[in-house]
Amino acid sequence: MTVQTDNGMISVVVHGATGRMGAETVRAVAAADDVTLVGATCHTPRGDVLPTPAGEVPLSTDLASMLDATQPQVMVEFTHAEACMEAAPLAASRGIHMVLGASGLNADQLQTLDTMSREHGIGVIVAPNFALGAVVLKKLAEQAAAFFDYVDVVEAHHEMKIDAPSGFSLAIARGARDARGSDFQRNETTVHHLPETRGGDVGGVGIHSLRLPGRSAHHEVIFGAAGQTLSIRHDTLGRDCYMPGVLRCVREVVRRPGLTVGLEAVLGL
Repeated sequence: MTVQTDNGMISVVVHGATGRMGAETVRAVAAADDVTLVGATCHTPRGDVLPTPAGEVPLSTDLASMLDATQPQVMVEFTHAEACMEAAPLAASRGIHMVLGASGLNADQLQTLDTMSREHGIGVIVAPNFALGAVVLKKLAEQAAAFFDYVDVVEAHHEMKIDAPSGFSLAIARGARDARGSDFQRNETTVHHLPETRGGDVGGVGIHSLRLPGRSAHHEVIFGAAGQTLSIRHDTLGRDCYMPGVLRCVREVVRRPGLTVGLEAVLGL
């Protein structure tokens, strides 16, 4: 399997190209000097071509046909977990590497992707968050986990986000719990004046989701101990902050066989 096209460029199809993250990815790929956008897909019909800063590319609602017509080396995917797991076999069966940004993939789905990657000899990178600062937040939370018994995660996104909690907040919670080696303590509230007020629970980590206009992606990890708290926070101010991570994964996935989970693994953190 070749890593690059004849002109030295890595060819890419963006699945979910007209969504917020997909559109930003289209702009970033079009601007890169070693990656070329050869096609794009979307859920709702929007015509046959997609304008980009580098010119028009084919656009379709039929991913299988687009992959056959363009034969990309990498599929970058920004949809949701269900659509991602429908798209992944189509790419894997054609020997196409994948960079997956869908939110909320569970352990069973990751195992399925791992099996696909090994059966078809491709690279698959799954990244709950492509922002470097967010990855650093996750690593700091894992380092702090051993020293605290209580922790909550508060995450906020725009009002159009369809899932809650965010896939990255789940990754933070699971990473902190695994680094600690046991569940965190969590008080048992005996009187609930409003159901679910205490948020979700992952290994004793409370997760609270806000969905508001004006928000992009914000994650805060709050550790508690007697007489003190420790807060670690990352704020996304624009989706352009994800693009260096996305492009890094595109360049890396063609030479990294198997499943890789998390931008931190790609960066060696």
